[in-house]
Amino acid sequence: MNLGLNEITPNITNPRRWESGMRILVMTAVSVEREAVLRGLQSDGRFDVLVAGVGPVSAAANTAKVLATAEYGLVVSAGIGGGFPGKAEVGSLVVANEIVAADLGVETLEGFTSLDELGFGSTRIPVDVSLVNGVTEALLAAGLPVTTGPVLTVSTVTGTAESAAELAARVPGATAEAMEGYGVAFAAHEHGVPVLELRAVSNLVGPRDRTAWRINEALGVLEAAGSVLPRVLL
Repeated sequence: MNLGLNEITPNITNPRRWESGMRILVMTAVSVEREAVLRGLQSDGRFDVLVAGVGPVSAAANTAKVLATAEYGLVVSAGIGGGFPGKAEVGSLVVANEIVAADLGVETLEGFTSLDELGFGSTRIPVDVSLVNGVTEALLAAGLPVTTGPVLTVSTVTGTAESAAELAARVPGATAEAMEGYGVAFAAHEHGVPVLELRAVSNLVGPRDRTAWRINEALGVLEAAGSVLPRVLL
């Protein structure tokens, strides 16, 4: 079905390529993630690390506000997130090769229909392949466990095995989920700025068991990743 309203949400298929040498904006959901990234960067003045807030709406609005007042060569959505079992284990890193708004669409008797299928634009924002490969290789060279794959943005964190399986089927290869990536990426796209999403896995996507979460471990890995970014991005 196409209602001719693509102008509401532009079709995101050809983002600008990333070029080194410009300032970089890093957006995190909460302050503890920001602090971890800053420790890793050792307060490198070429990076601005700011809090976007929790969820895609807050992330989009606050990222857009920053991009309206300053020029950046790259925007990074960084923080902790859930890893899909068998794709990204707790304590590892995920570099998104695609940022997907996984629950943006409508539910019907036949199942879920995405924004793309409705003809209202795209729920998928691709990431520059050379950027993904460069960051991934640098993280591996630093001895950090890392994988690449689609990172899902959801408005409600997955809490059941059934929901996890549904998302994995909806987005083949889904590697991790968080709540801000698509919002940050959409704002960056609207301002013509390339985007990257980096997640440190604190828990597995599925049944909600807070006793199994490893938030401090994930923040430590996020900090370590932050120390690598200046070597490859600047």
